Amino acid sequence: MLRVRFAPSPTGFLHVGSARTFIFNWLYARRNRGTMVLRLDDTDVERNTDASVNSIFEGLRWLDLGWDEEYKQSERLALHRHIADAIFQKGLAYRDFTPAHTGDTEKSGANQTWLFNPGMRELPRAESDRRAAAGETFALRFRVPRDTAETVSFHDAVYGDQLKSTADIEDFALLRSDGMPTYHLASCADDIDLRISHIIRGQDHLSNTYKHVLIFQGAGAHPPQFAHLPLLVAPDGSKLSKRRHGPVVSVTTYRDAGFLPEAFINFLCLLGWSPKDNRENLTRQELIEAFSLEGINRANAVINFKEPAATPDETFDPKALWLNAEHIRALTVDHLSARLLPVVHAAGFPITADKMHAITPLIRERIKLLRDVLTAADFFLLADNQLPPYDPAELIPQKGDAAMALKVLTRAREVLPHTEFKHDPLDQTLRNASQELGVKAGQMFQPIRVAVCGRKNAPPLFETLEVLGRESTLARIDQALGKL
Repeated sequence: MLRVRFAPSPTGFLHVGSARTFIFNWLYARRNRGTMVLRLDDTDVERNTDASVNSIFEGLRWLDLGWDEEYKQSERLALHRHIADAIFQKGLAYRDFTPAHTGDTEKSGANQTWLFNPGMRELPRAESDRRAAAGETFALRFRVPRDTAETVSFHDAVYGDQLKSTADIEDFALLRSDGMPTYHLASCADDIDLRISHIIRGQDHLSNTYKHVLIFQGAGAHPPQFAHLPLLVAPDGSKLSKRRHGPVVSVTTYRDAGFLPEAFINFLCLLGWSPKDNRENLTRQELIEAFSLEGINRANAVINFKEPAATPDETFDPKALWLNAEHIRALTVDHLSARLLPVVHAAGFPITADKMHAITPLIRERIKLLRDVLTAADFFLLADNQLPPYDPAELIPQKGDAAMALKVLTRAREVLPHTEFKHDPLDQTLRNASQELGVKAGQMFQPIRVAVCGRKNAPPLFETLEVLGRESTLARIDQALGKL
């Protein structure tokens, strides 16, 4: 059975690149009716924090995709050591008592010199056992084949066939000198035990895979199928970094800004992957049906954020904002209203669900982010005496003057108390009033719109008046009359 896993390390907030890895794993599992495993790789005690764990789960829960099984690597140490010992007992690993090489950070390659310590690698087993029994600390290292020219190879679903000579792979550590498993061992041991069939992870792990293939083989397990994802990079081509680029690479930043999780998922999917028909606006179900590893590109994917930006919205990639606006417009009034209400309440406006439901269709086409409700609908939310100050000149209609504005607002104040506050009666009453005054309909409507909204750019007038109601409308017209 197909089984995939997402294995974050809790050393910071949920990175957008990590979120994309989770999403691709989830889509692949759902597309193929497989199992999605969440495994917290939390064995790096010095760097792991509870705050990071909470942030990761907070971000994943907001995505609202879910998972089928959950594990913590720190609760599986006995398994890791068991597999390390099994490899050791086969003669495929050895104890390294050298203090200088007790970690797992050595690098190999043409320009590197350290591959192994011959004195430790060739230490007789009896001597090794004696020193270990005497209490000497040691790292346990994998005995990379060196007697003949061998290669480690695997096929990557994205980058194709990969191979590397064992002459360029150091004798990497399986256990550190404190007995804790290294990332390489713990990851592979868990993948074996959890029967992971496909490993889908970032391209930065591609170079680790040669070591992992050796561990799988050394443990007597068949390596999973691999697919490495192109990296997400900043506009200048640099790798997205929590330290360098800050909040813009955190999933919760997008949540707090007012992105819909389904739009954010849609956006991340298009970074390094594309469906065969090149569609961009996709629902969750459409993503499941379209997703395949063959659609993943090899080139790194750019997130076109701006930092610093003139406004918070300009920070985000324009495509992310466009997709969010598209997903917002696709929501029913009921669903969008339910998502906007918590934003409004969090900002301190105690409006009712019914009023939010009435406001929602008037602003749905005017917002890109959920938080935009606070600016697009501010005049609905504020008390009548709290409208932001505006220039009285805004009340003057096109090709009119202050006297016309005064005349229009005075007449509106006279007729509206006797008008039913529904679209059609309001339309008829104000059009009739414009004819009586000898002004165009637009010249009648503009002063009223500015009076009740505090600006010219606002939703359709009659719908706005209907939602505001008679009392607020008249109070705001009275305030406007006081400005002329």
